[in-house]
Amino acid sequence: MAKRRPNGAGTITKRKDGRYQAAAFVTTTDGLLERVFRYGHSYDEAAEKLAKLQEQERNGVPVPSRSWTVGEWLTYWLAQIVQPSTEHNTYAKYEGKVRLYLIPHLGKKSLPRLSPAQVREAMARMKKDGVPAPTRAESLRVLRNALNRARREELVTRNVAELVDMPTVDTQERKPWSAKEAITFLSTARDHRLYAAFVVLLTLGLRRGELLGMRWSDIDFDNEQFTPTRQVQREKGKLVVKKLKTDSSNAALPLPAFVAEALRERKRVQGEEKAKAGSHWHQEPGEDLIFTERHGGPIEPRGFSRTFETLVGRAPVRRITVRLARHTCGTLLAFLKVHPKSAQAILRHSQISMTMDIYTHVVDDDQRAAAQLLADLLRGVEKVG
Repeated sequence: MAKRRPNGAGTITKRKDGRYQAAAFVTTTDGLLERVFRYGHSYDEAAEKLAKLQEQERNGVPVPSRSWTVGEWLTYWLAQIVQPSTEHNTYAKYEGKVRLYLIPHLGKKSLPRLSPAQVREAMARMKKDGVPAPTRAESLRVLRNALNRARREELVTRNVAELVDMPTVDTQERKPWSAKEAITFLSTARDHRLYAAFVVLLTLGLRRGELLGMRWSDIDFDNEQFTPTRQVQREKGKLVVKKLKTDSSNAALPLPAFVAEALRERKRVQGEEKAKAGSHWHQEPGEDLIFTERHGGPIEPRGFSRTFETLVGRAPVRRITVRLARHTCGTLLAFLKVHPKSAQAILRHSQISMTMDIYTHVVDDDQRAAAQLLADLLRGVEKVG
């Protein structure tokens, strides 16, 4: 027999199966006042769940109007929230992690009842299945993002994925080139048609997509500055030239004399390529790209990386990727004697002390030798020893 409770305090009754059922009228996420039930193996357990339910109501937190599974929520989140509001490549990355890892391991779990232990178990199963640590870490980040949105939608009261430790990723420390290595590479690549692109990569530290999206209209030679506005990406099998994501990416960058000289040379080379291509030359209206294929179209990002890696293989330098190469710019800027405040803007450091830390640590013998290589390169020496 149910214990008598005050009006408005909800009810607790014993079911035929021996469990206790708690019920109370609360507001749901649909904005309706509905009778919601909670169950427990004892009267005290049911009373505790009822108290939490009513505390939510007092705090103005609505109860989910439907019982989502994790898989249902992830599918909804991707289609209705991620895809309409993010870049295609971001959506594709999230979708892959959801489809391949999160739904198979957590899809059938109840979203409101998902626990840290269940997420840890899923991570453990992924590890046992041989899923690499970086992939497991990225999958957990995607889950955290999805649950953060579920919390904002008031479908869950906490993000349990944030309570799970991120998988340890063993990273091999790979260092960018020293100034000597960078300049040795540039001397080797001096006659390549994309030489100016390598100069920009190593000196301004642009991302690959930003580099390939550079336009002549973004260059101000008179005021010695460059304003990145576009990027080249492959989306759904097609190369596209699109605006950068954020306004902060569009900040004007100083243009060191060494870079300006290389870009002027690039303009001459592109003019020759355009004349040679004749009627086959083609660029979309407004593209005005600096670095193009021989017939004027945008360069495939992966193709640019392969070209870079091929040239690196011919030079007496350590093999590094395009992504790591752009982090060489700090040491090169020091040897170009670019003013620290300008270097701070190029490196996008929030504090000048970060820039000065680089500037005061590039004085060893190898880097002094790099200064001579740079001088030879600026003078147009064809072969550098």
